[in-house]
Amino acid sequence: MDTQRTVNSIDTDRATDAQGPYDPQYDPLVDTSPGKGRDYASTYWIGTAGEPPGDDGPIEHDIEVDVAIIGSGYTGLTAAIFLAQEHGIKATVLEANRSAWGCSTRNGGQAQCASGRLKRSQWIERWGLDVALKMHQECVDGMETFKTLTRDIECEAQPGGHLYIAHRDRIMPVLEKEAKLLRDTFNYDVKMLDAHTVRSKWIDDHEACGAMQEPEGIGIHAGKLAFGYLKKARALGAKVHPSSPVQGWETRGGFHYLKTPGGTVRARAVGVATGGYTSNGLHRELKNRILPILSNSIVTRPLTQAEVEAAGFHSTQFATDTRVLRHYYRLMPDNRVQIGSRSAITGRDAPEKKYEQLLIRDLHRKFPSLKGVEIDYSWWGWVDVSHDMMPRIYQPDPSQTIYYSLGYGGNGVMYSAQAGKRLAQLIAGKGGELDLPIFKSRLPFPNIREKVVSEAFAPFRRMGQRFLYRWYHYKDEAA
Repeated sequence: MDTQRTVNSIDTDRATDAQGPYDPQYDPLVDTSPGKGRDYASTYWIGTAGEPPGDDGPIEHDIEVDVAIIGSGYTGLTAAIFLAQEHGIKATVLEANRSAWGCSTRNGGQAQCASGRLKRSQWIERWGLDVALKMHQECVDGMETFKTLTRDIECEAQPGGHLYIAHRDRIMPVLEKEAKLLRDTFNYDVKMLDAHTVRSKWIDDHEACGAMQEPEGIGIHAGKLAFGYLKKARALGAKVHPSSPVQGWETRGGFHYLKTPGGTVRARAVGVATGGYTSNGLHRELKNRILPILSNSIVTRPLTQAEVEAAGFHSTQFATDTRVLRHYYRLMPDNRVQIGSRSAITGRDAPEKKYEQLLIRDLHRKFPSLKGVEIDYSWWGWVDVSHDMMPRIYQPDPSQTIYYSLGYGGNGVMYSAQAGKRLAQLIAGKGGELDLPIFKSRLPFPNIREKVVSEAFAPFRRMGQRFLYRWYHYKDEAA
């Protein structure tokens, strides 16, 4: 297909400069737009990824395209890659701020064999065994998609698997039951490790009471991965336009008219890949379908080899603990330690220093020898959580060429590649074989069937989140 007509073509190897400062208080439930041309958050990934790759500049006048993708993160860029590679479609990617500005340069860099927040046992409870087996295969296939797609991207890959660490003794029977199910039913070769083995052979987390070790898992440099996807998408003919927020959206006569500050994009099909930065004002179909929650991360200065040994990092395999408000952490290739967890409730509260201090406290609780080690990077970002804890890659109305891929719940580093592939299939009209529930149903409202009721109660979701966080904290810390 001929993707762009009368389009501004800025063929450059230079990234578009920021047009405004980073906004630390941006909140997708409150703000109608994530901004225009805002600078990156000061994450470790941005600080160490090198210069951002070239892009195609902001939209400067009206254009017509076959496919517009909203959002230039992992999902939007991989969708553009697969549209070009597998379907001969050269997409146009619209980004409100700088390229890969949102989740893709603020995450923990953990590519897990997962999709959404639910365990395999919960898939069986929700959908039955046959569907759960297919969902597991989708994740396994997704890992292969991710490995293939990133094979020629230098993103500091740390393969080897994933440690799911029991933070209390009472969690071990739960992990053992899940591990048996994974081995016996899903043919997924997980192993159970006792506390001594975890702490002496893998990672000396002082809270570890044992762990489940998964064979699949790759730690990556999130910024280098995002920039690698950007280079690959553009090399395949996709156009990526930063500083081009969609400020209005009309559909008429089979076309979508996406209004940006520099001109209107007239598109035959639109894919939405805006993650945790999905504004409620973007499109009525997406209003209140996602609950964005904040996650904080900190990264230490590089440790000396003696400090690495004292802290007990015997492996670079990444770990998460079994809290509902989980921690994710690892030793990175430059001997820094990264750890993240949930954070403030609102964007207004996000910059408060207490959230960084809480995370530093948690780091020291797990690794006491790191007390006094300087923190070089601290940031936060929004995670797109669906109300039933599972993502959707979906076309909500068969009569309209609108598609979205959202709701990864913190497990999007790997699955975004597979989701981008599936989104491309749907857009190209090749999605008939996609029969799993995540491809066949809308993102749900929060346990309420009627849209009008959901919208009426949406402002109270944050109040409910506060109570839930308190309850989760109580449950997590109980002996």
